[in-house]
Amino acid sequence: MVTNALNESDFTESGDPFRLFGAWLADAEAAEPNDPNATALATVDPHGMPNVRMVLLKGFDEHGFVFYTNYESAKGREILSSMKAAMCFHWKSLRRQVRVRGPVEEVSREEADAYYASRPRGSRIGAWASKQSRPLESRFALEKAVAEYTAKFAVGAIPRPDYWSGFRIVPEIIEFWHDRPFRLHDRVVFKRSGKGWEKMRLYP
Repeated sequence: MVTNALNESDFTESGDPFRLFGAWLADAEAAEPNDPNATALATVDPHGMPNVRMVLLKGFDEHGFVFYTNYESAKGREILSSMKAAMCFHWKSLRRQVRVRGPVEEVSREEADAYYASRPRGSRIGAWASKQSRPLESRFALEKAVAEYTAKFAVGAIPRPDYWSGFRIVPEIIEFWHDRPFRLHDRVVFKRSGKGWEKMRLYP
């Protein structure tokens, strides 16, 4: 049942922010009309300029939060440059938000291969056809590339491109926010401490 507050038991009884995140994501999957796993991903380019865009969370566990992308895209290059990133989940219908910050690691080849193989065939073709974030002369050029790779991989498995894989944000900080009347919101932050987590409330 979705409550209207972030109860004391949500953080005094739980030393595991991933368990709380899992419960909130399950609520979002039941309530949000589109992409409950959508999250704003923030990175910084080599010049120190911040950048943000929406991506889809494709998995999480006690090790971190996983998403996939073209490593030659803007976000791919920016992450590989700094190996740091942040995420913000906002579930408007539930009036909830979760922020995640931390270093980034690459997923294993086995993880990337398994997820890539699970994607629709058209999405796997698209990973080959799209030179993500780079100039596109026309929509026809993209459609032509899709047709060429569709013909190339007409039969059999479609291999994962070497430049397409996943990243895992290993959080050092996870903050949970829940709307309350008169802007007296609930904010609870988990900060990594050794092998565990320190928990505290924050003023709204």
